[in-house]
Amino acid sequence: MPSTMTMELPADVLESARMSVPDLKLELAISLFSLGRLSMGKAAELAGLPVGTFQLHLGTRKLGSHYGPEDALEDARSLSSVRVA
Repeated sequence: MPSTMTMELPADVLESARMSVPDLKLELAISLFSLGRLSMGKAAELAGLPVGTFQLHLGTRKLGSHYGPEDALEDARSLSSVRVA
């Protein structure tokens, strides 16, 4: 299981932005993905969403998915752990 980190924010910041913690995580994930700082899979993980649901959020913002070497490596790692019965 991956380790986690905790980030503290003043509650009034989220209240002023009219955002919940899941909303903030999604916004951060979308921002880091669109900047090329996170792969699709890692951004979805940060947002706490399945990749398909994260892609739907990108689509509503007219953000395309860029599929690069990091995404291919992550997919290969994921596929190697899948066991077919």
